[in-house]
Amino acid sequence: MNEASPTCSRLRSRRGLVARWRTVRSAAAIALVCAVLGGCTGEQFQKGYILPPGALEQIPIGASQDQVLIVMGTPSTVATLNGEVFYYISQRSERPIAFMNQRVVDQRVIAIYFDKNRQVQRLANYGLQDGRIFDFISRTTPTSGQELNYLTPLFKLMPSFH
Repeated sequence: MNEASPTCSRLRSRRGLVARWRTVRSAAAIALVCAVLGGCTGEQFQKGYILPPGALEQIPIGASQDQVLIVMGTPSTVATLNGEVFYYISQRSERPIAFMNQRVVDQRVIAIYFDKNRQVQRLANYGLQDGRIFDFISRTTPTSGQELNYLTPLFKLMPSFH
């Protein structure tokens, strides 16, 4: 029995070693699967101007151009139609799974129109709804005219990730 004892202990030791090795391999496999799946989570991207919450409510009709600059910051672009217009342009996109193409979720152009005295005349928050330019403040679609001609290129300039 004394001679069998070392053999039994070697077998037990080998079985213990195999069991530990299986546990380590299982843990490594679980960690690898978690790391791979963690890399597949979606991402969101914001490009351009980020509208501060409540910013548009702080700009009443008749406010000065300086007040607008204080509240909203520097515009993305400025146009001079019959007065001046500040445009704040933004785009939000998402990628549901890593390594997939981005999909545009929202595009906005906030337009602040000024009169000849550099006072706010009108506010507009343009976006795309059903593929058409839509003003989310007045809840209208602009008719074709001078204003629409200036907004269309702004939307086309934003890169589209389809």
